[in-house]
Amino acid sequence: MGIVAGLDSSPDFTRIVVCDSDTGAVLRQGYAPHPVESPEGGGRPADVDPQAWLLSLGEAAGGGLLEGVQAIGVSAQANSVVPLDAQGNTVRPAMVGGDKRSQVAAADLIDALGGREAWAQAVGCVPQAPQPVTKLRWLARTEPQSAARTAVLMQAHDWLVWQLLGRPVRRTTDRGGASGTGYWSAATGAYRSDLVELALGHQAMLPEVIGPADAAGTTPEGLLISAGTGETQAAAFGLGIGLGDAVVSLGASGSVMAVHTEPLVDQSGMITALADATGMHLPVVTTLNAVRTLRGTAELLGLPDLESLSDLAMKSTPGAHGLVLLPYLEGERTPNLPHTAGTLAGLRRESMKPEHLARAAFEGMLCGLADALDVLRGRGVDVRRVFLLGAAAELPAVQAAAPMLFGTQVVVPQPADYAAIGSARQAAWALGVSQGTLDPRTPPVWQGAVAQVLEPGEELAVGQAVRQQFVSVREQTHPGALRA
Repeated sequence: MGIVAGLDSSPDFTRIVVCDSDTGAVLRQGYAPHPVESPEGGGRPADVDPQAWLLSLGEAAGGGLLEGVQAIGVSAQANSVVPLDAQGNTVRPAMVGGDKRSQVAAADLIDALGGREAWAQAVGCVPQAPQPVTKLRWLARTEPQSAARTAVLMQAHDWLVWQLLGRPVRRTTDRGGASGTGYWSAATGAYRSDLVELALGHQAMLPEVIGPADAAGTTPEGLLISAGTGETQAAAFGLGIGLGDAVVSLGASGSVMAVHTEPLVDQSGMITALADATGMHLPVVTTLNAVRTLRGTAELLGLPDLESLSDLAMKSTPGAHGLVLLPYLEGERTPNLPHTAGTLAGLRRESMKPEHLARAAFEGMLCGLADALDVLRGRGVDVRRVFLLGAAAELPAVQAAAPMLFGTQVVVPQPADYAAIGSARQAAWALGVSQGTLDPRTPPVWQGAVAQVLEPGEELAVGQAVRQQFVSVREQTHPGALRA
């Protein structure tokens, strides 16, 4: 038996799990918040000193947590840019998260390359404000001196791996992380350095993309460090999803991703063609309105929390007595309606009750995510099972409606640090390959996530009718919005 560790450096904290390399059983865990001050007005900062990630990592690993560990895997927040000068020093704080400052830069880049289709063909995605390529454009336009000094580009997990290895000359990344930058193509497996120049104004050194089972190197203490990957890819790997599986994540916004055998080119911009952490592909479709729809409805009805909203919704019936909510409260990305608003249709005297509005909110949120699933299915992605993630997945109203609206089996995994677990699994893979006990083409088989399994059952036909009513209202209100 070997012992491996996986660490996940999220926007707010570092989590570390230490696992048995053969079974994936979690032996011990560590946690520490990131020592990062919030900007005025709250929320998450758009700029972060990367040293904060190291401080958090050190605190999480304290108390001998890593004793006996032979290999470490690293995952970290996606859409981050750590700009370094020629000596390897940070030029400015890292640019992280859903940075809305870059919205104009995204539009500039789309026009500069000749439109959305040109970007989809080049790298499998159309620039969005959070992406690294768009942040580089913002940097070049807003802080030209910082842009001019930038000689090396890294993401959060690349930088952490590099630091753990003692800042070697060789800098690496993985195909999963590279695929989210906007200047690496999952289809060709190569960087588009011309897009870096288009965004930043000049060329910069980019990390070498290594294979899923490759080691990035060994620390001075003899610890093997695996390739690392983005938080999304690590979570998918930790869950153990494969072909036929999709993951629906319920945050304030929502996302749908599924394992696929090939990259997808989507000129509409609804699909982001990511690579996964195993050598496969991970197309992702995002919606802007998921749990924020529920929170807004709870506030409207004067309810204190989502549990109360769920209890109220369960007093209604499927279809909410004809009430349909298009949950486009913040505009929407799928379908691409950035300036629209939500729509409440089907108002009749008998439907104007709080419980029906509560039910319509849950059904509207889930139907919006079903739209995202259909975007993937329409491009040939096989979806036979849906993993439902997020705290809202535990709500009875979600569990009652999701199987019949998605039209497939729904799995609700027990809450766990799946990104950290996925990082540990990657470390076990790289360790096994280095020892000659594992095939670099086949990851280790670990214990599956403990989960609740929900079947659509006899209500499948009811769910199809509810879904069709939602689609009918969407088509009446926004004709053709989801057509590629």
